[in-house]
Amino acid sequence: MKILSANAIRKVDAYTIEHEPVSDYGLMQRAAGALTEWLLERIPSGTHVVVLAGSGNNGGDALVAARLLMLSGFSVSTYCCHHQVTVSPTCIIAKDALLAIPDADCKEVAGRDFFPRIESTDWVIDGLFGSGLNRPLQGLAVDCVQLVNRSGATVVAIDVPSGLPTDGDFVVDPELCIHATYTLTFQLPKLSFLFAEHELLTGEWSVLDIGLNRNAIENAETSFHMITHDDAAALLHQRAKFAHKGHFGHALMIGGSRGKIGAVVLASRACLHSGVGLLSVHLPQGGELVLHTAVPEAMVEADQNEKYVTHVEISGKHNAVGIGCGLGTHPQTAKALEDILTRAICPMVIDADALNLIATHPELKSLLSANTIVTPHPVEFDRLAGKSSSGAERLENARQWAVDHQCVVVLKGAYTAVINALGEVWFNSTGNPGMATAGSGDVLTGILLALLAQDYDPFDAARLGVYLHGLAGDLASNATSQEFLTAGVLIDFLGSAFKKMQKE
Repeated sequence: MKILSANAIRKVDAYTIEHEPVSDYGLMQRAAGALTEWLLERIPSGTHVVVLAGSGNNGGDALVAARLLMLSGFSVSTYCCHHQVTVSPTCIIAKDALLAIPDADCKEVAGRDFFPRIESTDWVIDGLFGSGLNRPLQGLAVDCVQLVNRSGATVVAIDVPSGLPTDGDFVVDPELCIHATYTLTFQLPKLSFLFAEHELLTGEWSVLDIGLNRNAIENAETSFHMITHDDAAALLHQRAKFAHKGHFGHALMIGGSRGKIGAVVLASRACLHSGVGLLSVHLPQGGELVLHTAVPEAMVEADQNEKYVTHVEISGKHNAVGIGCGLGTHPQTAKALEDILTRAICPMVIDADALNLIATHPELKSLLSANTIVTPHPVEFDRLAGKSSSGAERLENARQWAVDHQCVVVLKGAYTAVINALGEVWFNSTGNPGMATAGSGDVLTGILLALLAQDYDPFDAARLGVYLHGLAGDLASNATSQEFLTAGVLIDFLGSAFKKMQKE
C-alpha cells in the first residue's frame, strides 16, 4: 500500500475528478459519506456533535458530514472557522446544502467570543485544516485547537488532525495541534501517522476508502509504502515436495556472552521455526549445554573463551550469518566482528551488540556488504548515525544511512521501517505493544537469518520477516493478552503466522 505526499494526493484527487463521472463536490460527498457511516456506527444515541469547519475542502467534508448527521437525527452545532480569506467553492456548496435543512445553523467564528461551548460528553468533528498544511498553526486557529483539547470531548479528525503536517515537514508543537481520539484518513495512510511523537495527536487512526482512481494511485511516485498481508504473502517462497534440508540453507548464528546466552537460545529457536534447513550456533565455551538442552536441533560450535566470543571460523558451507544477540561489547569480540565482516561473503543479519560495536568502531561500517540487514531500534540507530530530534528526522537519517552503506536497514518500532539501498521505505503494519518485551528483537533476528539462508533477497527477507514477526505477536496477543506476551510465546505462534499467510 502506497503512502503518498500531500501533493501527490491532490494530483490523485484531480485525476479522479477528471477521469471518472464525479465532480469535486461529488468526491467530497463520497468522503463525507464514508466518514458519516463510520460515525453512525460509533456515536452513542443522543450525543451532541460539535462540527468545526475550516475554509478548505476539509471544512467542506465536515459540513457535509454535519448535514448527514442532522438528517440521521443527531443534535449538531456547526461552526465555520474561516482561517483564510478565500473559501473553497465546494465548501460554500456544502454550507448552502447544510443551511437548507430546517433548524440547521452554521455560526461564524470571528474571534474568541464566538467559540463554541464544548462539553466532555460531546463528540467534536475536526475539519479545520486538511492534508495540505505546510506550517505551524497561529492566531485564532491555535486558540480554537486548544479549546478543543481542553474540553475532554471525543475528537474525530477528518483526514489529518488540524496542525499536523501530512508529510512530517516540520516538528509539531503538541500545543498547536488537535489531539484526536480518532483520525479518519482517506484512501491511504499518511506518513506523519507513523512517528511515535504523533501518537497523542492522531489517536486511533483508520483508512476510509473513498474510491479514488486506482490507476492514478498506481502511477503515483513515492518512496513510502506500508506492508499489507498481500504484499508479504507474495514474498513467501513455496516449498518443493521433494526438497531436503540442504535446499533450505545452512545458517550460522553467532552470539552470547556470560549472562546473555538466553538471547542466542531465542534467536536460534526462532530461526529453526522459520524454515531453515540447518543451524549452527557459535557461542562462548560453557554455553553448549544450555544450547543443546534448549535447542537440540541446532549444531553447536564453542568459542575458545568462556565469557565472550573471540574467534569464529567462517566457511563456504554457511548460506547466511547472524550476529549480535547477547554478544557483549568486549574488545576481543570487536576484533572477532571485524574478522567476520572481512571474511564473510554470504548475507548477514547484524543486531544488538554487534551494532553497538560498529557504533564504537565506526571503521567497521566500511566492511558492510550489500547483502547485509542491520536491525537497530531507535537508540541503537542514534548511536550509529547520531542523535535525531524527531522520528521524521531519524527516518531520513536511516534512509541516508542505507544509501551510504548500500545495505538494508530495519529501523524497529511500532511501525518498523524497512529501508533498502535506494532509500525506499516499507513500514510494517503488524505487531502490538505486547511485543515490547525482552528478547523480541532476538526472535526477529532469528526469523531474518532463516529467510536469508533460504535464499531470500535481503530486502524481501526483511519485509517478510518483520511482517511475520508482528503477525505472530498479534496472533499471540489475540489468544492470550499483550501483558502475557514473551519472546518465547512469539516463537510459539510463528507456525500459526506462516499458516495464516499460506492459507490466504
